[in-house]
Amino acid sequence: MSIVIDTTKMKVNGYCKQLCAYAGMSEAWADEFWLMLMQDDRLYKEFTYYLEQHTFLDEYQIEGYTLSDLYVWQMDKYNLIRDLGKNPENCNKETLVLHAFRTLGEMKDDAETIVMRIQSGRGRDVL
Repeated sequence: MSIVIDTTKMKVNGYCKQLCAYAGMSEAWADEFWLMLMQDDRLYKEFTYYLEQHTFLDEYQIEGYTLSDLYVWQMDKYNLIRDLGKNPENCNKETLVLHAFRTLGEMKDDAETIVMRIQSGRGRDVL
């Protein structure tokens, strides 16, 4: 009898922690993020696709919003907070990516509040 162990999730977890560290996130943030991925197969699939392709799959939608939509929203918020007209090169885009993933994960539990923030436009409370 042989035992086969799939180490895929262990590898993805390692890449997740590396990405979070590169993006300047704390270990606690990375652990919470990983837990969110483990609780949502669709979000996990999107994340593994992102790790492999460095682009969004965009199959998972909540209230019509995909990761691409949320990434653009994160970028817009970044520019607004820093009072910039454009996204500069020194912006850590991986941070925006991780926030887009986290926002999509949070939308599963409270889509109404997040959609309201997205649609409220500039100058409102920032998520």
